[in-house]
Order: sequence, then C-alpha cells, then structure tokens
Amino acid sequence: MPHPARLNPHLDRAREHSKAWAREFDMIDVPQHGTVIWTEHDLDSHDYALLCAYTHPDAGAGELDLITDWYVWVFYFDDHFLELYKRTGDIGNARTYLDRLELFMPVDGEITATPENPVERGLADLWTRTVPHRSAGWRRRFAGSTKALLDESLWELANINEGRLANPIEYVEMRRKVGGAPWSANLVEHSVHAEVPDEIAASRPMEVLRDCFADSVHLRNDLFSYQREVRDEGELSNGVLVFEKFLGLSTQQAADAVNDLITSRLHQFEHTALTEVPALFADHCVDPAARAATFAYVKGLQDWQSGGHEWHLRSSRYMNEGAVSGTPGFGTSAARIFASVIDTAPQRLRAYSSTPFSAAGVPRPALDLPGPPRLSPHLAEARARNVDWARRTGLLDGVVWDERKLRAADLPLCAAGIHPDATADALDVTSGWLTWRTYADDHYPLVFGATRDLAGAKAANFRLPAFMPADGAPMPTPTTPLEAGLADLWPRTTAERRPAVRRAVEAMTSSWLWELANQAQNRIPDPIDYVEMRRRTFGADLTMSLARDRSLPPELHRTRPVQTLEHAAADVASLANDLYSYRKEIRYEGELHNAVLVVRNFLDCPEDRASEVVTDLIHARLAEFDHVAATELPALYRDEATEETLLGFVRELRDWLAGIVHWHENTGRYTEPELGYHPMAAPVFGGPTGIGTSSLRISALLPAGH
Repeated sequence: MPHPARLNPHLDRAREHSKAWAREFDMIDVPQHGTVIWTEHDLDSHDYALLCAYTHPDAGAGELDLITDWYVWVFYFDDHFLELYKRTGDIGNARTYLDRLELFMPVDGEITATPENPVERGLADLWTRTVPHRSAGWRRRFAGSTKALLDESLWELANINEGRLANPIEYVEMRRKVGGAPWSANLVEHSVHAEVPDEIAASRPMEVLRDCFADSVHLRNDLFSYQREVRDEGELSNGVLVFEKFLGLSTQQAADAVNDLITSRLHQFEHTALTEVPALFADHCVDPAARAATFAYVKGLQDWQSGGHEWHLRSSRYMNEGAVSGTPGFGTSAARIFASVIDTAPQRLRAYSSTPFSAAGVPRPALDLPGPPRLSPHLAEARARNVDWARRTGLLDGVVWDERKLRAADLPLCAAGIHPDATADALDVTSGWLTWRTYADDHYPLVFGATRDLAGAKAANFRLPAFMPADGAPMPTPTTPLEAGLADLWPRTTAERRPAVRRAVEAMTSSWLWELANQAQNRIPDPIDYVEMRRRTFGADLTMSLARDRSLPPELHRTRPVQTLEHAAADVASLANDLYSYRKEIRYEGELHNAVLVVRNFLDCPEDRASEVVTDLIHARLAEFDHVAATELPALYRDEATEETLLGFVRELRDWLAGIVHWHENTGRYTEPELGYHPMAAPVFGGPTGIGTSSLRISALLPAGH
C-alpha cells in the first residue's frame, strides 16, 4: 500500500447508528424465507462502520452514518442473495428479485413502488437520503453502477450452476461490476462533496483511475476471502482460484501472482494520476475548481484503498488471523508501506527496463480458431485497385511504405475475409480503410515515436476529424497522405456506417498517443491496461464496423452478452496479432506494446512461456465467445426478427475472426524477407539516401506548418 490509512473520529457514532438502522429494516435476527441472514453478532464482528471509518476518514458524522448504512445494505444484499438464490441455484426467482430493485432507484422522480423485503426497504430509504444532493450526471452514474452490481450477481450464480470458471480477462471485467468498487467510487465523490466534471468523467484517465481502484479493491478482497468463498461457499468468482486453474499454479503461487497484479494496478493508478490527469485538464480547459474537485476524488480513492486494506486485516468476515500485531495507527501502517515499497521495487523497475531491438522469436502460433474463412469473389480486382488507390492518395510515400510493402501486406485479403458478402465497391472501401489504418499504425511510431514528438501526434490527431465531417460539411484541403486517404474514404463510406467509423477512428488514433507516451518513457504497460487498450490500438471497433452488414438497435448493443461477444472477439484477434507480429515488433521496431512482452515482464518468465500464456488466453476468450453465444444470447430473443438479427450478428463476428486469422497466416507482412526491409533503405525519387534525406521525407508527412 503506497498510502497510510487514517481513521475517522466518528467511528463509534457510526457503529451505533448503523446497528439501529439495520435493526429498523429487519436485517438483524429476522428470518427471511425461514433463514436468519445476520445475527447481531454477525453485524458486530463484520464491523462495516470500521470499514467506512477507514475508507472515508474525512467524512463528517452525518455523512459517515449515511455511507455506513449503504455498506451495511450492500453486504446484507450479498449475503441475502447468497442464502436465497446462490445456495439453491434458483436463477428464475433471482431474476425477478433483481428486476424489482431497479424500481427503488429512479434517476428522476419519486419512488412509487412498495418495498417488500429488507433489501428493498433499505434501498428505498438510502436512495431518498442520497440522490437529492447530487447532480443528474452523478445520479445516472450511481444508478448504473448500482444496477450493474446487482445484476451481475446472476453471472456468478450461472457460473456456479454450470461449474464454470471464468478466464482471467473475463473475470476482471465482470468482477468490476459484481464486486461493487465502481459503486464505491461513486460514494467517494458523494462523501468528499467533489464530483468529477461531466466533460472528463468518461475520459480514458478517469476510467483508468476508477478501474485500477476497482481491480485493486476486488483482488485484495479475493486474497482475504479465498478461504471463506472457495472453501466454505463453493464460490468460483475468486481471482486466486482463477489464477490457480488458468496458469496451473499452487494456491500460494496464485495468491502471490494476484498480489503482484494488485501492485501493478496501484502503480498504474499513480502513473495515471500524475501523468495523464494533468494533461486531461489542459486538453479540456478544466477550471481550477473542477481540477480541485477531481484531485479530491483521487485522494478519496487513495484513502479507500488504504482504509479497505486495514479493515480486511481486522474484520472477522475474512481469513486474517495473525494479520495485525501491535496497536493500529499511522505508525504501523506507515511501516508496512515502507516495507512494501522495498519489496515491490523490482517489479516497478522491471517495467522500465526493456531493451529495445533485442533478439526475439517465438514459434509460429498454433491457434485452434474457427474454420476456413469465406473469401469475397472480388478479391483479385480489389488487390489491383487497392495499389492504385494507395498511390493516388500518397500512402506509397517511400518513407513509411512503398509498393513492395503494400503488396506484401495484402490488406484486400483481410477485407475479403472479414467482409465476404461485400459488393465489389464495398470491398474496395473496406480494403481502403484497412490499408489506411495499417499505414497510419506504421506512420505514428516512425514519424512521431522516433523523435518523441507527442505534440506533433496530437496536432495530427486534432486535424483528422475535419476529414470525417457530419452532414456533408466541407473538408479542408489534405496536407498529408493520412489526411488525403481519409478525405477519399469518408464520402465513399455509407451514411449508416459513418457514426460508428468516426468514433472508432478517434478512439484508435487517440490510443496511439498512449503508445507513444509509453514508448518515450520506455514503459511496458500494466497487463490489464494493455489488454483493454489493445482493443483500441488494434482498431477492432473500426474493422468490426466495416465488416458488419447489419447494425443492432442500441438497446441490444448495450446488453452484457453482446458487449462480451465483441470484447472476446477483439481480444482473440488482437492477441493473435501480437503472436504473429512479436518478432517484427520486438526485434525490428523496438516496440513495447505486445502481449508476449507484457506477460513476460509481469510473470518474469521466458518468452516461450509467455507465448503459451497468450495462446491460452486466446483459446479461453474464444471458448467464452462460444459459451455466451450458446447460453446467454438466447435470453435476448424477444421475437423471430430479434433472434435472426442476433444470430446474424454472431455469424458476422465469426466471419470477422476467421478472416483476421486467415490474413495473419497468409500475409507477407510478418515473413522474414519483409522484416528486414524498409523503404528508407532504398533510393526514393531518384535521389541520394541517408539520415538527411530520410528527415526530409519525414517532414513531408507532417501537417503544414509543423
């Protein structure tokens, strides 16, 4: 823990108040369907008031009472749901139970439903006491995180019924929802009276802070609750168990790996707060008051981390015998912090100690993926037209690409696989987008990364949206091949695809700034941050939107099964790319953004073992894709038309995956003859070669006036 824990002076009052509140709402010694969920001794020994006093050390007396009531309620809900539905496997009544809870947390207006059990009565009381004091934006966020926390209990219950253990990526994503830390983060805003401004609340830095906080809280809880959950309750939703089974480790080795991941997430939290949040303020012109509120929120999350750790050391709810010795207080927690800094220094330093352009090589991937792809019959013609298009838009500039590199990459082959039913014209557009995206992916590290020119990359990104105008607005004159290619593709992209394509392009190009910043610091990413950013840097949303002939209604697209299918497919494709491109990126480009390197750094293992872990992750995510399509998607079938739409959506994703993998297996981009070839090593425009001429050619790729 990098920060000392502090204790709120109003602890005794909160203990007294929360017990009276729990008794008022029949949470103590009152049978529910014949079962007493909590006795008074249970509530006293769990000591949720101590949790809240540690995690909200600066809250006033009344505020601490309210926060403590919320935590009593959420832990009671967890145990209530366990006894009534998890132990019995009663998923049908569990759905009805959870659906009713939404009635007691309206974003706008009054509660009109009548509560029928302690969970509903407690929620109605807490909602009425809390939301009138908060903004509409906060109410929406809090309602969403509360609903996610409640609803994803069904995911845990379904896994228990099936005896199914999640893979690590799936587990971290789902644990954020069912574990409740995003919900806790909302209550931090409330307790410190400092809301994150709406204009930055959904930005990457704020999402990363929230997610790092959530992952650290949940994985720490998994360490302390392993004995209770796995040995006593038969729970499968525990990170230690997930690591045990997935990595083939002993329980203690898995616990150590989970602890290392907590450390990595805390390092990521610090890094984001200190390096990304200040830049975010500047980019969005956030005023001083909002900046202060944001940093108060960040400090609140730090307090929660440290305080939550102290409570886990003491609460009888968990496995912690002998964890605390001596008198609690600043001195003992500070001593542990000092020891932890010394112990985790090697892990922190290892993230900054990569040797660029080192020898690298893993075996050709052996992936058990969907069958052979369906290829468009228009492939041959698309290949010829693609070369003409690239030449016309300036992508064959002789600095990033020339015709040899374009033909070796064979992007129309990828387009023909991911969009097999496209017309000839549509296939040309898809081929063009893939070519533009791949050229841009090579352009950023070569032109901006080599000179650590993050400002130049931001300037380039700033201009790109102007070449994707809405409603036929005029475009400026392109000044670089990137802009010329985009200006040509946008009018040829169908109107219904444009909103998704624009969002995907902006997310992808902004993620490349994250890569450039890491490259400048020689920083290997945290593994969770890497996987989640890899979907963006790979351009998964862009290529999926190009391959899709049907669009889902927003209410279907937002559902958890559909989001899970897209994320799983994106991870399969992007991690497969990392296996195929490992030698190219590590040996020839000095890259840091490759899953094999990230896993090798985190586990401190040889590259062949890291390659095996990445391959296992690919197969696990593919198995999850198949599982969700077979068992969870049918719950969304409201009628025949919806069923047909969703089944078509799954078929298109399978085509997309098969096409992506087929391209990787057959493109020349990752073959040995192409790895050592670069256009800048050959004469261009009939002139001389060398550093000076390369610099001149690079300058031709920058926006005018840069």
